[in-house]
Amino acid sequence: MIRDAYRFALPPLIAGALCFIPGWKILGVALILLGLFIFYFFRDPQRVIPTTPGVIISPADGRVVEIVDEMLDSVMGHRISIFLSIWNVHVQRAPATGRIADVVYRPGRFYAAFRSDASRENEQNIIYLHTPQGSVVFKQIAGAIARRVICWKDEGQEVVMGERVGLIRFGSRVDIWLPLDTQVVIRRGQHVKGGESVIAKWNSTT
Repeated sequence: MIRDAYRFALPPLIAGALCFIPGWKILGVALILLGLFIFYFFRDPQRVIPTTPGVIISPADGRVVEIVDEMLDSVMGHRISIFLSIWNVHVQRAPATGRIADVVYRPGRFYAAFRSDASRENEQNIIYLHTPQGSVVFKQIAGAIARRVICWKDEGQEVVMGERVGLIRFGSRVDIWLPLDTQVVIRRGQHVKGGESVIAKWNSTT
């Protein structure tokens, strides 16, 4: 459980319990259910991290909505976009082992996260990860409901594959950009688990 859960869930739980004193049962039940849902939203289950050499794992839970080739910082690569509904786990994990080269916050709009232009226009954290095989970039992207993207790592920190790196509150999108020297092994529409699902492999190690 993420600690933020208590800050968001306890007020409606307490308010719901107090509603039963004057007999406001329907409101009390609604507030308690809201508090319980918030606890569910902030869950942080353990994951079985792959040990196969040369793989790249999903940084987030959700559904793959796009797989396209596009430029990033004047370099062509593969972009995989994952849509997170309110039912998904919202903790992000490192897709590979390496060093955080940079974390860039970019203010922006709050388009619906399933829209393609959300990758470019929405508020986001861009995390540059240098690995022994090459560079990987992934983005925590805000959506129409999610208004807070949180990164727990700083520039220069080392991370291992599957390590927790951040959180997006209440539904959003995560993009990952991979060099052309990778083979994407998932398909559009597929559901993935952060820290567990293999999404690509380095061609140089296969």
